[in-house]
Amino acid sequence: MTRIILFILKCFVGIFATIGLLVAAGILAGGLILQNFSGWQPKLAELPEDSVLVLDMADGLIEQRSDNPLGQISMGSALILRDAVDSLHAAARDERVKGLVIRAGWGNPGLAQIQELRDAIVDFRARGKPVTAFAETFGEAGNGTLHYYLASAAGEIWVQPSGDVDITGFAMEQPFLRQLLEEYGVRAQVGQREEYKGAMAMFTETRLPEAQRRNLQRYLDSTLSQIVTAVAEARNLEAGAVRGLIDNAPHRGSDALQRGLVDKLGYWDEASNAVEVAAGPEAELVSLRDYARATAGEDNGVLEDAPIIALVHGSGPIVLEQGENDPVFGNVSMGAVDVADALATAIDDPEVAAILFRVDSPGGSYVASDTIWREVQRARDLGKPVVVSMGNIAGSGGYFVSAAAHSIVAQPGTLTGSIGVVTGKFALNELWQDLGVNWDGVQAGRRANLWSPHAPFSREEWDWLQSTLDTTYADFTEKVARGRNLSREEVLAAAGGRIWSGEDALAAGLVDDLGGYRKALNLAKEAAGIPADAAVQLLAYPEERDPFSALLEDAMGGEIENSAVRTMVRSLARLAQALAPLVGALESLNADPRGQTLHTGPVPDTALR
Repeated sequence: MTRIILFILKCFVGIFATIGLLVAAGILAGGLILQNFSGWQPKLAELPEDSVLVLDMADGLIEQRSDNPLGQISMGSALILRDAVDSLHAAARDERVKGLVIRAGWGNPGLAQIQELRDAIVDFRARGKPVTAFAETFGEAGNGTLHYYLASAAGEIWVQPSGDVDITGFAMEQPFLRQLLEEYGVRAQVGQREEYKGAMAMFTETRLPEAQRRNLQRYLDSTLSQIVTAVAEARNLEAGAVRGLIDNAPHRGSDALQRGLVDKLGYWDEASNAVEVAAGPEAELVSLRDYARATAGEDNGVLEDAPIIALVHGSGPIVLEQGENDPVFGNVSMGAVDVADALATAIDDPEVAAILFRVDSPGGSYVASDTIWREVQRARDLGKPVVVSMGNIAGSGGYFVSAAAHSIVAQPGTLTGSIGVVTGKFALNELWQDLGVNWDGVQAGRRANLWSPHAPFSREEWDWLQSTLDTTYADFTEKVARGRNLSREEVLAAAGGRIWSGEDALAAGLVDDLGGYRKALNLAKEAAGIPADAAVQLLAYPEERDPFSALLEDAMGGEIENSAVRTMVRSLARLAQALAPLVGALESLNADPRGQTLHTGPVPDTALR
């Protein structure tokens, strides 16, 4: 039955995906003909002499741009995190840039991404340049706590008079399906190492196990404490007072003003006008994305002979096959083949001095993780430093692939660790029996049906599974111990499937430093013997451009900016995304369980809301 439902849903999603592709193809074909019309916005020709940059969170924040043409259209003007951070760093030192405006309140970025962006804003402001934050409301269109946390880096915060400051904190929750599954004759047979490993708890338990509850509570307490401390410092408030404001949120605009959470009530036109007046009569508002595009290549002449540091991305669940980078339909995965090849190419390239490995993954296949780990270890053995920069999450397999690195850098709010193992299968034999369906056939090989969902594990098979889990867990912890120069006892104290905030992981010895791209890049330079103030070329590996994308960019000299076009494509994309969780849950009933051996579980998807 689940396969039939899954097939129908996939067909439904596929139909809309096909329609979306046809619509996009028509739009793009029209664009090739009408490229000189206003629907296509070329690259900003020249930066005004007096500019105020606008960081608009409604544009979205992504780790890397999709190589799918439809994905590129749908993401529109989304900011690539690394580009945003680098642009803010450059703008802080650019005399043409007179200030920065943050338009907050929209979108759902992750905590680690917000921390990286916030650090760049703090640096910008430390250079003596004013920063103003504005939101219609903090909370209605995104996570209010995270957006306010970002805005608190500004010297002045505006909120619309009708808006709220919805800084209610964070919650984690997930459904527990054991009772429902058993009612329909589906039994989850799962083994794990150890008690904190909760990736499959939603199928095996009726409520959150106590060990996992304590672990998740510690993570949330750590992340909220980080935000309370930062907001208190930025707003000149006592930490206890900030915690009280969070516990009593939401706050209406006038109440937030009175309590010192915001500085002014007003609308966007009033806030932007005030910023422009303060910056001078010639000042113009320029989006951060346009600034990045306008200044791209300004240092090319300087960098041509600079040392090369390779940038390799590893995002999404870790799979053995080729990965995907299509955020439109939610298909983002770290393919072992792609990432291992990219690392190998960078390792074997004599011009590459070091490798910056960006990891943002909840884990996945043990074999796939081990494939990527091997290349990181090989680089270490050959003396080519690999520095890992962790994103929002680098847990389980995401930590495994990082363990052999020369250095690991995480944001204080990164979710990492989850050093543990889990695997098993769903036994559907009682479901089929209730439905009057009999599965029968032949096999060659005593264990040929080991992973079949139509029969439970035999006692002998279950014992084999437990032995496999022991072996895999021993391998995982041994590689962590070797990579991190920790004793087995120290690793086991941090393992057991526990998740850690980056801040707590630092204390546990699982990471080396706190920060983002720039911190990791500095450590890579140091490890490669490159002077701290020397320029480097940060080149993405692999460097191959997508042919279709290249054709569009070369033909049109710009990217699609027409809002109607983006709205049409996004509507189709969101319909598919709305069905994705249901499809994913059903897929898990039929998927090869070996692909989820090292997985943090569903928690990150609902971690911060």
